[in-house]
Amino acid sequence: MAQMFANGQKPEVLFWVGCAGSFDDRAKKITKAFVKILNKAKVSFAVLGTEESCSGDPAKRAGNEFLFQMQAVGNIEVMKGYGIQKVVTACPHCFNTLKNEYPSLGGNYEVIHHTQFMNELLAAGKITLEGGIFKGKRITYHDPCYLGRANSVYEAPRELIQKLDAELVEMKNCRKKGLCCGAGGAQMFKEPEKGNKDVNIERTEQALETQAEIIAAACPFCNTMMTDGIKNKEKEASVVVLDIAELIANAADL
Repeated sequence: MAQMFANGQKPEVLFWVGCAGSFDDRAKKITKAFVKILNKAKVSFAVLGTEESCSGDPAKRAGNEFLFQMQAVGNIEVMKGYGIQKVVTACPHCFNTLKNEYPSLGGNYEVIHHTQFMNELLAAGKITLEGGIFKGKRITYHDPCYLGRANSVYEAPRELIQKLDAELVEMKNCRKKGLCCGAGGAQMFKEPEKGNKDVNIERTEQALETQAEIIAAACPFCNTMMTDGIKNKEKEASVVVLDIAELIANAADL
């Protein structure tokens, strides 16, 4: 972003990478897949790079409102300096925070989740899906809490899966009744309380009941929790967890 700004250029959209997409080795693959799609579609975009701080979601969910506001205000000042108006992110936690919680602190943006953005790119013919490598594959989709129940984004990810000519099989808890993967509310960063079963194991069992070959996720945290669930069930040889961006990038042969 700084480089483009110095050259007097303004990107069409800011890609908010998020902490997971920047630092987690698994989530970096999602970031790279989405960037390949943006480049293929010739979208003018930029990232903040080292100027991007955590959105503040984990701090807020853990109850540290002071730290959240410090992080949020810092990010808002940076984005204000660049005149950013449109933001796309692959993380529903960042999506929800930037969209719903930054406005009260002075940060007003058009915030789009990457599944919505990819849907728009396909509808506009900016990317085309070739090869049909997922044709006939059974894919189940896990609704991330902060995308689905918190923001009512249910159809964009499903429409993308259906464009792969795949068979979309729903879990018994889906859409408004979707079950959390177990990572939300800052639970990602702590050990679970004592109980009979971890939430991600319960959700993984629901996914396995569909007999899907692929579990599609649209959140880096969900991806981690579902992958851990698959390892726990020793199903790594038969079931793979992929982000929607990875599915589209593979189908577009990028």
